[in-house]
Amino acid sequence: MVTTAVLDTPIVTTRRAPELLLREALGAALRSFRADQGITLRELAEQARVSPGYLSELERGRKEVSSELLASVCHALGTS
Repeated sequence: MVTTAVLDTPIVTTRRAPELLLREALGAALRSFRADQGITLRELAEQARVSPGYLSELERGRKEVSSELLASVCHALGTS
């Protein structure tokens, strides 16, 4: 609990739910779009010319994606 120095009364703070990082939101969108297309992670990785492990890290929001790699993945998914 935090108190003010002047009034010695508690300051009420509310906790907000943590916001998704851009890489997490993008990864979730990529995974969802891939699943909607019925493409396995390995198939997409091969078409996008990236390792399945790296693509998995992207989908889980663990890695930042470069614009070049994002373009390659989008092209492999048939979107832009």
